[in-house]
Amino acid sequence: MRNVRVLWFVLPALLLAPCFASARQYLVYFGTYTAQQSEGIYAARFDDESGALESLGLAAPILNPSFLTIDVAGEHLYAVSELGDSRVSAFKIDRTTAKLTFINAVSAHGSLACHLAIDATGKTLAIANYGSGSVATYRIRDDGGLEEAKSFIEHTGSSVTPRQSSPHAHCVNYSANNRFVLAADLGTDEVKIYRLNASDGSLTPNDPPAAKVKPGSGPRHFAFHPGGSFGYVLNEIASTVTAFGWNASNGTLSETQTISTLPDGFDGRNSTAEIEAHPSGKFIYASNRGHNSIAVFASDAATGRLSVVERVSSGGSTPRSFGVHPSGRWFFSANQNSDNVVLFRIDPASGKLTRAGKELAIDAPVCVQFLALD
Repeated sequence: MRNVRVLWFVLPALLLAPCFASARQYLVYFGTYTAQQSEGIYAARFDDESGALESLGLAAPILNPSFLTIDVAGEHLYAVSELGDSRVSAFKIDRTTAKLTFINAVSAHGSLACHLAIDATGKTLAIANYGSGSVATYRIRDDGGLEEAKSFIEHTGSSVTPRQSSPHAHCVNYSANNRFVLAADLGTDEVKIYRLNASDGSLTPNDPPAAKVKPGSGPRHFAFHPGGSFGYVLNEIASTVTAFGWNASNGTLSETQTISTLPDGFDGRNSTAEIEAHPSGKFIYASNRGHNSIAVFASDAATGRLSVVERVSSGGSTPRSFGVHPSGRWFFSANQNSDNVVLFRIDPASGKLTRAGKELAIDAPVCVQFLALD
């Protein structure tokens, strides 16, 4: 296989000053597709003050770990295996070496599992199965392992494009108050909303059970605004972001705006992939596959409506995922088809991205997750 390596380039003399947290050391984990040369989950060490980035190589062998998440205590990592008969795996993290020790795996009860998330208590994990259009929840054992599924819900419905002939659940997100789970479904043009019983991890449909987007949009990923009053749906097929007001008491979404991720006049093929909010709440980031760019939006503090700041090259081909660093200073762009993860600085005033001069070569990177070490 091709080894993971760090590519070093000349750095500008001045580094971005701290804006949200003091300097810390982090582990960064990368999910990948393993159809060609990748063997599983890879890791790096990162210094958020200097931007120093050190490859730590393969953390654990596993098939198609296309999405990862880390528990509240920072002791365990969980990964879906995006396969025809998907699984969810639990690992123990070695915070010194970044190596992952396998604990157990359970069935995803569906095909092409593609996303997962852990609730605020650290006791319930939720997943989305793209292929079979379903969501499931699992209780997390005291040793970090997973119990068998607590809830399993198959979505129903369809929409207007050929790709939307059946449901395709694409992500799961917990609300800040830990009362709701939201699941964007590309096939039905809906964001499904479930009530979470935090004591046992079970799900029941909310009333109303979903929020709709324009037919043919294809909602893929969802991001809550850090302030808690807004949410953003990234529509993969239409290459748009739909902004919503979020009512945290009754779990309802109210659409306020839909805005394109692409520049005017672009007529090539494109699909969007990832969306995240900046820790300050001032900016929203979304990735374009085809245009191969990161769209940067400013978020209005009063309304949550978005305005375009810039669209900047992702530094490679097919940015399936990225990670906004918890400090708010850095941005990691994972470019699936060019096999690289590119580091950017974030301007704290404008949200704009500038290449930092460093990147990692990783085969088919498709997920980025951070773990603070101190």
